[in-house]
Amino acid sequence: MHSTAKVVTGVDTHAHIFQRDLPLAEGRRYSPDYDAKVETYLAHLDRCGLSHGVLVQPSFLGTDNDYLVAALRRYPERLRGTAVVEPTISAAALDTLADAGVVSVRLNLIGKTLDDYASAAWQRFFTDLARRRWSVEIQRGMEDLDSVVAPILGAGCDVVIDHFGLPGGEIDPVNPAHRALLSRMAYQPLWVKLSATYRSRSSLDQASRSIERLRDAYGHSENLLWGSDWPHTRFEADTDYDAQFALLERLLPDPVERRLVLVDNPARLFRIALSGE
Repeated sequence: MHSTAKVVTGVDTHAHIFQRDLPLAEGRRYSPDYDAKVETYLAHLDRCGLSHGVLVQPSFLGTDNDYLVAALRRYPERLRGTAVVEPTISAAALDTLADAGVVSVRLNLIGKTLDDYASAAWQRFFTDLARRRWSVEIQRGMEDLDSVVAPILGAGCDVVIDHFGLPGGEIDPVNPAHRALLSRMAYQPLWVKLSATYRSRSSLDQASRSIERLRDAYGHSENLLWGSDWPHTRFEADTDYDAQFALLERLLPDPVERRLVLVDNPARLFRIALSGE
């Protein structure tokens, strides 16, 4: 279905594209006043020696994934997608997204009242995603993340946690909510994006300790991913793509582990064929 011609040298698993004149979702928390185009994003990847990227539908575009899909169709050899959809979406609509290169869906639950994800309607949706081998990505603070994750894992989906789980500083195994999530990691298909430390106001030392605790919980680094969070909405003045890539190299100084996080892990999760496969 997807072109596999490009050798995988690194995957940025979290970036957004948009234009300021696109229709925006009601009730949004943010409205862009600039454009973040796919060509600009690909130039960032090129400069950092990264071959692939995963585009994540931004919350302010709601469930209209057309702009995302158009970019995926233009660059199928380099891009995969994470869409935002209603749980009532039809199988045919999911097929169309899959054909374009979408391999996951996102639940952005920041500022929202949590639904009952164990309900029959949600479970049917998650089961369908699991049959497609799509993952479910969640943005929510660590304090109640485990209650969201449990029924999705129960439906057979891989679950991806955005931005370290937004721990508010660092992941703390003494905190019961943090500990509940950490306790799942050794035996369930749970992934964590090492991204957007600025959204948790995490220092370099705090982020390093969070990674150490994730390693301890997993027993390995094979479920860790990296994302730039470009174009860093609401934090554009504080950071940029180069700074985020440089931070990754400081957080993961071991080149073997860095290759796992940049190449092997995301290729496995997002179905990007490595050279020779």
